[in-house]
Amino acid sequence: MTSLPPPESERSRDTSLSASWHGDLQVLAPEAPASLRTGEVELLLSRWSEPQRRYHTVQHLVEVLQAIEGLAAAGEVDTVGARLARVAAWYHDVVYDPRAASGSNEHRSAALARDHLNALGVARGSVDVIEALVLMTLDHDASAGPAALASRRHTVEVLHDADLWVLSAPVARYREYARQVRAEYAHVPDDLFTHGRSAILSQFLQREDIYRTGHARRHWRAQAHRNLTTELARLRA
Repeated sequence: MTSLPPPESERSRDTSLSASWHGDLQVLAPEAPASLRTGEVELLLSRWSEPQRRYHTVQHLVEVLQAIEGLAAAGEVDTVGARLARVAAWYHDVVYDPRAASGSNEHRSAALARDHLNALGVARGSVDVIEALVLMTLDHDASAGPAALASRRHTVEVLHDADLWVLSAPVARYREYARQVRAEYAHVPDDLFTHGRSAILSQFLQREDIYRTGHARRHWRAQAHRNLTTELARLRA
């Protein structure tokens, strides 16, 4: 049976994403043939569209990239850092299996990023930073990390906050996000999911600051606290 073409809005979205990818890779890997860059972005989009995903989808990728752009526009990171953060965003959940052991997805995503960016001809220093950024998303500890991130503090903070933007989303989007997370973990019994999810939300609420950049603290933090508190109360009811 012939498959239907994607809706126009989806095609437009993917075209915009591909243009962003090519723009960044033309700078990071100027010698890479266009066909190689195209093959990679098509692979990435197919990974982000896998059927087991409910939250970690192209929608999440778009939101992270948009958040990076907003933080860059607010002066939280320079042009080079924003580019590295965007490329890291493409890879940070490229491997995603909700049944995988803790940390497996992030480590496998980081390894894939290193292998594929090396094949594209990205400079070793940039590959090191991108790999480390992907691994940072494992525990969202923006203060730690390898030496590769020592001079990229603002880049780390921007990707950290962009990946957690959804916590500060408008109420309707946050509720959708919570439903998507539950759907992704549909194989987990309700009591175990409630316990694990409550622990994660509580950890974020107990942090001195959910976000690391000044812009996110000023504009995202209050809404994030409201969203997290509301969901936690619902889970405990």
